[in-house]
Amino acid sequence: MPSLIRTARWTGGAYLALALLGGLGFLLVRPLATEALGYAQLGIALELGVVITQSLAAVGFFALYREDRPVAAYAVAAFGMGNALAVLGSAAMLTAALAISLDPATATTPDAAPLLRVVADAFWTVGAVFFGLWLVPMGWFAITTGRMPRILGWILVAGGAGYVVNAVLSAALPGTAGVAADLIVIPATVGELWMVGYLLIRGIRRAPASRPKPLVAPAPAA
Repeated sequence: MPSLIRTARWTGGAYLALALLGGLGFLLVRPLATEALGYAQLGIALELGVVITQSLAAVGFFALYREDRPVAAYAVAAFGMGNALAVLGSAAMLTAALAISLDPATATTPDAAPLLRVVADAFWTVGAVFFGLWLVPMGWFAITTGRMPRILGWILVAGGAGYVVNAVLSAALPGTAGVAADLIVIPATVGELWMVGYLLIRGIRRAPASRPKPLVAPAPAA
């Protein structure tokens, strides 16, 4: 049990770092990346930080879940790595755009750098499918094992489904999703913050004791 607590704590630490780097990079630095070289470089560094922390968190959840729910463990790890690869693709596009901005002679078309930034944004849009999917087995573990609050599990499952729907609408119907699509990802935010706090503070519960089978008296002889 102490080893699982340690695993839960460093998984929570990686998840917290993922949230901080993702929020700082995508919400604050990314919109300014086209205005100054320093912001563009910082944005790339933060996205690579997201890739690293997302990968560490995925491995941590795998280690935490594999004994009780191996399928959920593999699913969380696979979907988490899928999201990391999507962000890695975005970072690669931004790196290429930065290289072209520093040396325009390398561009094949005049609009190459802006186009690469658009593709980078698209990686985040479609990659949100994986970020939604990884919350579902994460929550299912909490629901079915009793090692975490079941209500937390249901919030994560609902949030993950909302994230997937939001990603599909944002990709297939850009500009038409509106406020309703943004509202359906609120459970995901609540569930993720709760999960981070639970992992860092509580860790994980002991496995519920199995109930002994009732003794059945032998039937009387006829």
